[in-house]
Amino acid sequence: MPRRTLELLAITLTSIALLGALAAFAANAGPAKGTAAAGKAIFAVKCIACHKADGTGGIKLTGNPTPNWKDPKVWGDPKRATDDYFRDCITNGKAPSGMVAWGKTGQIKPPDIENLIVYIRTLGGVAKTAPAAAAAPKKK
Repeated sequence: MPRRTLELLAITLTSIALLGALAAFAANAGPAKGTAAAGKAIFAVKCIACHKADGTGGIKLTGNPTPNWKDPKVWGDPKRATDDYFRDCITNGKAPSGMVAWGKTGQIKPPDIENLIVYIRTLGGVAKTAPAAAAAPKKK
């Protein structure tokens, strides 16, 4: 095949892969769809080293403490107490805090990220999932 044809084919395949990844992320936006029991099992293996078994956190790997899921103030932050925020943290990590990009590395798959979100909510006594941060009301 001519070089230009191969380049166009590579661009097309890359575009298709990116669209697939975007569709997968969009499919998991909004309230988490999972089970706390499955999330607890994953948390016990992957998360307790930093977040402690009871979710009280405080382990400082980078000088920044991990969140205390038992603290009502954590759940009062409308930007950080959404399922979309948790999904982003677990998937993409948070380098300044030392949070691992579990989803990007493939160590935790999207369905299990959903289970983790549901379980994390139980640690704070917040059983219901939270929608994405609401848009600001329109001015009249």
